[in-house]
Amino acid sequence: MDLATQPVTDKHRDAYYWRLLATAASFALFGWGGLWLRLVIFPVLGWLPGDAQTHRQRARQTVSRKFRSFVRFMARTGVLTYDIQGAEKLGRPGQMIIANHPSLIDVVFLIGLVPHANCVVKKSLWENPFTRGPLRRTEYISNDGSMDMLDAAADALKSDQTLIIFPEGTRTQPGQPPAFHRGAAAIALRGARIVTPVIIKVSPTTLTKAEPWYRIPKRRVHFSFRVGADIDPQAFAALGSPPKASRKLNDYFHYYFIKELAEDERSEA
Repeated sequence: MDLATQPVTDKHRDAYYWRLLATAASFALFGWGGLWLRLVIFPVLGWLPGDAQTHRQRARQTVSRKFRSFVRFMARTGVLTYDIQGAEKLGRPGQMIIANHPSLIDVVFLIGLVPHANCVVKKSLWENPFTRGPLRRTEYISNDGSMDMLDAAADALKSDQTLIIFPEGTRTQPGQPPAFHRGAAAIALRGARIVTPVIIKVSPTTLTKAEPWYRIPKRRVHFSFRVGADIDPQAFAALGSPPKASRKLNDYFHYYFIKELAEDERSEA
């Protein structure tokens, strides 16, 4: 059963100290799981037959499966609840998935939803002992801001991979609208068949930038993921030179997310 169809249960009380304990257990499980993948699972998988692409896809599927289990653990222990709309539209060849980034674990949800996806991840994660092993095996792309990164991301899309990217490059400041960098738009114009937005909302906010894991909110967190309508990047490629087209597409991404997030707020008011 995948994340999109898993029923949300509410067996545990919305108790602060229980959720604090469960959150600590979740982070410990995540760190231990990263080391287990690096030291045990991936070395074993490396002995299985297959070419380089087969090994890469096997590694990505393994990480996705572990992330799904991690999300289920957090849901079942009462750390969070979630709902996902439109997950069936994710995972197509040459598809670039863009999302706003309100919380630390957004990427965990999205990779859990798309088993074979590539992903642009923070450069610092490649230096983290808990995450660098899985990143190397999956061949995710380091967001180092270089032209090589843009080339690698565009080439992944041209080779029919699905690519997940957060155009903000870092987590959204609470109470502030998302601010997108132009790199995602440039990648889309150079390699994406289609761009699919995912609007993420977290209520109340948690695991924002520079917020420690133990500063949990007073009530249980709810994550909402809504997959929006596809965007054709080639409709913007004809608007002028590559820099101009990139700027216009990035502006479209920016205002699209501001509009969609505002509509979500109004619908809940």
